[in-house]
Amino acid sequence: MLWYQIVFLALIQGLTEFLPISSSAHLILPAQLLNWQDQGLAFDVAVHVGTLIAIITYFRKDIVQIVVAWCLSLKGQQSTSDSRLAWWICLATLPACLAGLLFDDFISTHLRSVEVIAYTTIGFGVLLWLSDRYGASNKTEQDFGIKSVLYIGFAQALALIPGTSRSGITMTAARFLGFGRETAARFSFLLSIPLILAAGGLKFIELMSSNTVVDWVSILVGVVLSAISAYLCIYLFLKWLNTIGFFPFFIYRLILGCALLRIVYV
Repeated sequence: MLWYQIVFLALIQGLTEFLPISSSAHLILPAQLLNWQDQGLAFDVAVHVGTLIAIITYFRKDIVQIVVAWCLSLKGQQSTSDSRLAWWICLATLPACLAGLLFDDFISTHLRSVEVIAYTTIGFGVLLWLSDRYGASNKTEQDFGIKSVLYIGFAQALALIPGTSRSGITMTAARFLGFGRETAARFSFLLSIPLILAAGGLKFIELMSSNTVVDWVSILVGVVLSAISAYLCIYLFLKWLNTIGFFPFFIYRLILGCALLRIVYV
């Protein structure tokens, strides 16, 4: 890749991974619309590592508390809100992992198209707005239960379809269930950690078993830029969420989806 492609794709990954606008769509579209060469497996690993560094760094204190509480609960000690949250994250991760194992090949072959991305961008954008407009906000993390967590987990599995947005669909599900914006966003972000770790790990294993020549300078730039942009994105999103809500993201998705449909059908 040329240097400006590396910078652009790394920033796009960092900025869109945690916003409800679909990072996968934004990484697929440049190659299809601008006729860029596919960024390759090694670069995919790099930007996944970058976003993982960002989310772990931002929530480092919360993660330590959650992991410690979870380990203590395994030893039979008293359950706490942190240990329960750890179990909820594990449970909500299972549907997406199972769906990935069953449908990844089908999705990669048949659904990575501009037309599919256009419709999912618009459709799930509308659901995001409806959940924020009409969903209650009276529930907190203390109100999570098996049913609500599985509901969010199955919603997350839909994010395997390009254009859906993992963060967007999990926040949408949480808002429909009556959880507040901050609670929905925080749970969505924490829920991303095992999936990003798993996806990055699988890509790394695939990379190590291939004969791909790695451009380490590009990899380093991808890690650093995606990490910095993702961290800033998380910080600003959580800071402004209660003020701006999800409506601006709905408008963005609507404009992007309509522009893509025009490209497809004109």
